[in-house]
Amino acid sequence: MNSRADLFKVIRAGSSKPEDQGDFFLATLELRSSLVRPAGSPVGRDERPYREPSALEREGFGGASSVGHPILPFWTAAVFAVVSGPLVDAGFPDQDLWPLTLVGVACVLVALRGRGFGAGTILGFVAGMSFFLTHIVWSALYLGPLPWLALSVLQSAIYSVAAGAIALAYRIIPEAWPSRVGRILVLPSVVGGLWVAREDVAGSWPYGGFAWGRIAYSQSTGPFAEIVSWVGVSGLSFLLVALVAMLLQLAVGAGTRRQLRLVAAGAVITALALVPLWPAVAERSVRIAAVQGNGAAGYFSERQPGDLLRAQVDATLPIRGENVDLVVWPENATDLDPLASPEAQATIDRLSLELDAPLILGAITQRAGLLFNSTLLWAPGSGVQDLYDKKHPVPFGEYVPNRDFWQKLAPDLIGLIQRDYEIGTRDGILSTPALTAGSVICFDITDDRVIRSLVDDGAEVILAQSNNADFGRTDESVQQLAIARMRALETGRSVVNISTVGTSAIIAPDGRTLAQLPTFTAGTMIEDVSVMRGRTPAMAIGGQLALIIAVGSAAVLGVSWLVARTSPRSTRTPHRK
Repeated sequence: MNSRADLFKVIRAGSSKPEDQGDFFLATLELRSSLVRPAGSPVGRDERPYREPSALEREGFGGASSVGHPILPFWTAAVFAVVSGPLVDAGFPDQDLWPLTLVGVACVLVALRGRGFGAGTILGFVAGMSFFLTHIVWSALYLGPLPWLALSVLQSAIYSVAAGAIALAYRIIPEAWPSRVGRILVLPSVVGGLWVAREDVAGSWPYGGFAWGRIAYSQSTGPFAEIVSWVGVSGLSFLLVALVAMLLQLAVGAGTRRQLRLVAAGAVITALALVPLWPAVAERSVRIAAVQGNGAAGYFSERQPGDLLRAQVDATLPIRGENVDLVVWPENATDLDPLASPEAQATIDRLSLELDAPLILGAITQRAGLLFNSTLLWAPGSGVQDLYDKKHPVPFGEYVPNRDFWQKLAPDLIGLIQRDYEIGTRDGILSTPALTAGSVICFDITDDRVIRSLVDDGAEVILAQSNNADFGRTDESVQQLAIARMRALETGRSVVNISTVGTSAIIAPDGRTLAQLPTFTAGTMIEDVSVMRGRTPAMAIGGQLALIIAVGSAAVLGVSWLVARTSPRSTRTPHRK
């Protein structure tokens, strides 16, 4: 009996006669075997029934098969990946449409669901390029399109690895954790953790990283922002991505009735939106003046020596007679080194005496033949009392790491960056008679470690000084202001965000904007600012929590892979394309 037609004839004939029963049962078994193996496959005496290789097997991950299947065809998923970038960006300033960031994240996860690791990395790279080319287009204004493209490619490469891991999680976690808890809680948690791991890696590597565009930063005006005071920036990113992943699981059906899924989704969203701000208590207030000089502060701006200092002085003079405890100027407020220029020393000292208040200002200083981007504390009549050097200078903007190597690859571009600032090692605490201030310079504010160290060292107010002149009227300055607002909520500290040209604002510990100046306009903000002590839960556990989230998610993924690989279900659950 070789053909299926012959087998059917024997079966139809039945087994009414005892002598025919053997042929009947043999024909039945052989027909069943032939239906589960490809036509033409040889049948041996010890052959097992044919099972199509699972996705994991095809990609070299062993014998576990997947229960997660793609929602979309690959090319449709690629369209979702492309669309996700502008949607995620729309939640950030200047648009501030915070729900669209979560929609964009959902597009990425839908595209990745059911894919293999390889397909996931491809879709992740597409999604990363779509986002970063949109989000940091302002970087092309400084040194041209090459840094913009190079930075976007690097960030997207990191993004792609995380996307591949998330795709793998969608494949193997439902197999290893087939219960409702596994599908609705474990899987979304791992997805959120892998996303945060990508943010943490990108924010610290290479050359100190680029911690821009984190999902939490998109929520500075949304209902979830106050959660950051409890779990920090990484914790908020984790919760938001896990929330989106959970809603998707409920939407596609996770073994519960539709009404229950809707109730569960609404309950989770409401619970997160109602998390209150950590109740930080103000000890007192101090009166701070912050001055935006609107000088020609760009790297390639045409100016004469002393122009920036004169612009700051002119913008400050109108507040003479005001009773203030501290005056704050931005990064690069003076183009004359106060440590070396008698003219700068005389001008600053005369002004501080007239104001009868300490002055904190940004300047490029040279010490022992090395250049630093510094913040100086100037006391009236006494000069420099303390200083802070920027701990996170921007690679390929403020210095060129491995200059000899990169010079060979892009000599014209690297040649434009003629000076290299050193990485600061001093603490950012500047103590005045009225308060203990914590200083961060521009890109420092994106660094979680720098912010935590200020609070640990006793900062009562955070001074965020920046020079945004090279980025014109793009979204860069308002994106940075959104980060400053999230840092105020996270630390329970007032933040004085003061720029050479804007966007400048004073932000209360509860995230309210107390004062703001229009961009590219000289002006001064004077506000009574709350002085806070103590630490929010985010400052107490933020660093450890981020590590637990990242490492824990990777560990769960690894264990799930091992469980899925050895599970008996992998030998009886065929994979469907």
